[in-house]
Amino acid sequence: MSNDELNKLLTMAAEDVRPSHPAIAAWNRARRVRRNRRAAAATALAVVLLVGGTALALRPADPPVPAAPATAGPVVPSAPPVQRPPAELTYPGDPLGRLGDPVAAKLSDRPVRQALALYQPVDPNTGVEGRIRVLGDDGLVRDLDVVTPARTRDAAGNEAVPLKTGSLSPDGRQAAFAQTDEVIVVDLTTAQVRRHPLRGYLEHALWIGDRLFVGDDDTTYELDRTTGTARTVPLSPWDLVTLEPDARADALLAVGGTSGRLTLTRWTQRNGVSELGTQPVDVRALPRGNQVDEFYGRGWQRGDKVARAGWITTGSAGGLEGVALLNAGTGLVTRLLDLGRDRWKGCCEVLGWKSDGTVLVRHDPGGLIRWRPETGEVTGVVRGVYGEVSLAAG
Repeated sequence: MSNDELNKLLTMAAEDVRPSHPAIAAWNRARRVRRNRRAAAATALAVVLLVGGTALALRPADPPVPAAPATAGPVVPSAPPVQRPPAELTYPGDPLGRLGDPVAAKLSDRPVRQALALYQPVDPNTGVEGRIRVLGDDGLVRDLDVVTPARTRDAAGNEAVPLKTGSLSPDGRQAAFAQTDEVIVVDLTTAQVRRHPLRGYLEHALWIGDRLFVGDDDTTYELDRTTGTARTVPLSPWDLVTLEPDARADALLAVGGTSGRLTLTRWTQRNGVSELGTQPVDVRALPRGNQVDEFYGRGWQRGDKVARAGWITTGSAGGLEGVALLNAGTGLVTRLLDLGRDRWKGCCEVLGWKSDGTVLVRHDPGGLIRWRPETGEVTGVVRGVYGEVSLAAG
């Protein structure tokens, strides 16, 4: 074979041979791909950082991380706005359960450190009342032997027993009894008695903190027990609400009115200027057909809530005994306790609040119950206590 033929043959064979150094060529190709990918990734990262950084700068700061994980509390059931007691009450025990115990001492012999309650028995068959008793925080029942208040009476001659729901001071150390043309104040820790003359057929005595208010149908007085002087207050003693002990001293509240026109009235005094404001009691938070028809008894406030007994309508039934819970600022009724009918008229007067947020209510015939509006729980406190009761705050 000639040289020309050999060169021609080699040239034709080399046309199908791949380039030399295939690993180097592949590496170069891969390097170009990685470089392109890194450039694209860097561009995307720059966009993300730019957008994320802007959003981070604009959004509010995150709340601080708690030092320890929160522990879930007990789940409180949502109570309905209209509540009813169970058919059978339970009696889990309460210091007030000794309210009906027999008298064990005289107040003059054994004054109290603090009274939990005052109790004046009334015979349910004859209506004749007994002597006023004092239940001390030691569980002992004493006879209020240092004074015998007379029945209260109005200008028409209507009479009532002298003990009222507001007679015992919130701290359980003083008792006050309205009388015609005077008010009697007893220091239960010393058994000392003071009489303060005030004009009128006085029927109500009630404490708001350490302030004493006394009144009749026409006039409400605030008595200065140190000087014996009194000033008048433009609120009815029937509707004046007993505030919690640490409530503001420059504001008084009254809840009352007639059927269909119930009102919440606030009287304030600041820098020597008095202001009287009235707003309607609002039942729109209750289901349709439920309302308060008329209030009775003493109203009691704790925090932003006022509890007061009244005659109520629930659904299609009217003339029921019940208790209303309303907001002290807005007058909005948020809860009703339906106690039914066929009870003594005015059976179910509110007697105050306990420190655990329960409302204490008379439950005639002869009982005292606790109502927890936030859960609807109703339990018994004491049975067989006929007559008038006044409780210390808490």
